[in-house]
Amino acid sequence: MNTKILRDLFIGFIRIHILFHANQESVFGSALMIELARHGYNVGPGTLYPILHGLEKDGLLLSKTRVVNGKRRRCYEITGYGKDLLDKARQQAKELIEEIDEENRNVNEKEY
Repeated sequence: MNTKILRDLFIGFIRIHILFHANQESVFGSALMIELARHGYNVGPGTLYPILHGLEKDGLLLSKTRVVNGKRRRCYEITGYGKDLLDKARQQAKELIEEIDEENRNVNEKEY
């Protein structure tokens, strides 16, 4: 299996996941690592922070420094452009899941 292709695919999922959570509330790196791990993405700081910086550079997130529990944290919030892109990603993901599910149903029906 080509691990680079799989890694690129998962990085895309992680980006959407980050935008989803940033749309709900302000997020910061260490909390995102914990949240992503809950979903099977074992992402370290060397992977996560470049993704966050890239999303900010692309205008999808905006960062602000805040004090959280006595520690300075760089918190990220979704931008209007990020919300638009998240909505588009949500539509595309829903369409893909429906197509995959339909194909699985067709395969299962042929087996019986």
